[in-house]
Parts: sequence; C-alpha cells; structure tokens
Amino acid sequence: MSRPTTRLPLFVDLNRKRILLIGGGNVAASKLPTLLATGALVTLVAPQICPAAILEGVSIRRRPFRPSDLKGVWFVVAAATHAVNAQVARAAERRRIFVNAVDDPKNGTANFAATIRRGDLLLAISTGGTVPAMARLLREALEFLLPTDIEQWMSLGQSERERWLHEQIPMNERLPLLAAAINRLHADP
Repeated sequence: MSRPTTRLPLFVDLNRKRILLIGGGNVAASKLPTLLATGALVTLVAPQICPAAILEGVSIRRRPFRPSDLKGVWFVVAAATHAVNAQVARAAERRRIFVNAVDDPKNGTANFAATIRRGDLLLAISTGGTVPAMARLLREALEFLLPTDIEQWMSLGQSERERWLHEQIPMNERLPLLAAAINRLHADP
C-alpha cells in the first residue's frame, strides 16, 4: 500500500457507525476508550483477548480476522501483528475502508492524532504515524500553553458567531471581531 505525501486532517462522526478493532492485546485495548467515546459500535476480533479489552459496549469475536468481518464497517483499527495488519489492509482497501494500523504506518490509510479537548475545542496533532511520541510531546507542550479560560473563549465565540450570522457579517471580517471580543474578556474594568 503506497503512502500519500500529504494526509487530510479530518474529524469524522462515528456515532452509531460500525467500527472493527483487530487485535486483543493491551495496544488494542488502549484504543477502545477513544472509539467508544465517539458513540461507535465497536466489534473486537482476536483469537486471544486481554482483560483490559473486555469492556461494556464492545462486541467480541474470539477468533482470527476474516475479510467478511469488514461487511458494513466504516473504519478499522488494526492492532495486531504486522502480517495480520497487512491482511486487514488489503481486504479493507478492496472495500474502500480506511484503516488505522497501530504502529504500522505502511499498512494504514488513517492515523489517530494526539488530541487536546477543552469543551467543544479539539486540537489534533499528527506526524502521519511516523513519530507518535513527537505528537504526544507537542500535545503536552500545547496543553501547557493554552489559556486556562479557553472554554470561556469558545462560549463567547459561539455567541458572537450567532450574532454574525444574524447580521450577515462576511467570514473575512469575523477574525478581528473575535479577537476584539476576547480582548474585552481580559480588559481591566
């Protein structure tokens, strides 16, 4: 599977969508909270499954991967051996399904990002799967730099946006208006 030179950063709605997780070890288990938090319908397929991967809301099939497991699936996370990940990647490509192959970027067409969430604000950092530790390190640095009142900024931005839409203010004029509104939050009384 060839790797593109540029990947599209994209946030997708997985709520009530079928997601397939291949692998039953601790790495696979570590992906479950993120997947379940999206509201995805997660099926885990692996011959052996560690206790940490047995969670409420996860459908479990204790057996090796079969290409038929991909039927009706929107997204796959392959957290198995390189050989199994390659098998999953080939089967998924034929069906046009994106695959996150954990720590195996050659067999993946999508990767998870290091994320920071503050209310509705979600920042994502990716190295395209080449240096995940770098993405985590940058995430930690940005968490330290983010204003502590960023959720208040978001709330203000949402109310300002409603006003701008009502008043039909063009998009190219909104950034300075938002900056001014945030500055008023921090102005001395």
